[in-house]
Amino acid sequence: MEDKRKTILVVDDEEDLTYFLKANLEIEEQYHVITVSRAKDAFKTALKYKPDLIILDIMMPQIDGIEVLKKIKESKETLSIPVIMLSAKTDNSTKIKAASLYDEFYITKPVQIDQLKTKIQEVFQRYQT
Repeated sequence: MEDKRKTILVVDDEEDLTYFLKANLEIEEQYHVITVSRAKDAFKTALKYKPDLIILDIMMPQIDGIEVLKKIKESKETLSIPVIMLSAKTDNSTKIKAASLYDEFYITKPVQIDQLKTKIQEVFQRYQT
């Protein structure tokens, strides 16, 4: 039987948050969620699984989410994967930087799960994936 769920890659160093997002997104059985807690693993995981969407934190140790987003959007294998940025950073310069790299939405923490689900649905409707 074919799995019709959308695959979402969640990249965040806060493991409690990734667990929370995975549990809340998979509960309705529309999504299959893969989690990665280190930014350096995000790109190779995206290449391996080709997710339908990536939810990406900005502030992470070693490599920040903006660098990961840049790498994703520079690669033809991952260029078309939509990305929702998730961050505690609320300054406009960070939001503008993410937008210039073609993020879909920028959601500030603490994340409201209903808001995130709405944005995810908007992305999937826009791309009809």
